[in-house]
Amino acid sequence: MRRIIYILSSVILFTACGGNSKQKEAEDLLKQAGALFEQKKYDEARACIDSLRSAYPNAIDARKKALTLYQEIELKRAQEELALTDSLLQQVQHEYDNLQAKVEKDKADLRATPEELTLLTKTRIKRDSLRTQCETLGAKIRYIRKKQEE
Repeated sequence: MRRIIYILSSVILFTACGGNSKQKEAEDLLKQAGALFEQKKYDEARACIDSLRSAYPNAIDARKKALTLYQEIELKRAQEELALTDSLLQQVQHEYDNLQAKVEKDKADLRATPEELTLLTKTRIKRDSLRTQCETLGAKIRYIRKKQEE
C-alpha cells in the first residue's frame, strides 16, 4: 500500500513540475514574441505566438496574454498599412485630378485621345481600389479596438 502511495505521489509531483516547466517555456516564447513586436518584426512575432498556441495548448495564462499581443500586432500592422495606403491614395488622387482636368480640356477642344481616356480610366480604377483598401483597413482597426475593449 505504501508503495502505491509513493508511486502516485511521485507521478503527481513529476506531472506538477512538468506543468510548470511547460508554463515557463510558454512564457519564454511569449516574451520572445513581445521582443520581436517591439523590434517591429510583426511576422516573426506572430509566428512565435502561433508556435505557442500549437505547442502549449494547456498554458492558459500565456495563451490569454498571447491573444492580447496578437491583437496589438494586428492593430499596429493595420495602422501602418493604412498610413501607407492613405499616402498612396493622396498621390493617385492628385494624379487623377490633374489628368481629369487635362482630358476635360482636350475634350472641349476635340483633341482627347483614346490613350488619354484609357489612362484616366485606369487611374480612376486605381484610386477606387485604394479607397476600398483604406475603408477595409479602417474597418479592421475598428474591429480590433472593439475586441480589445471586450
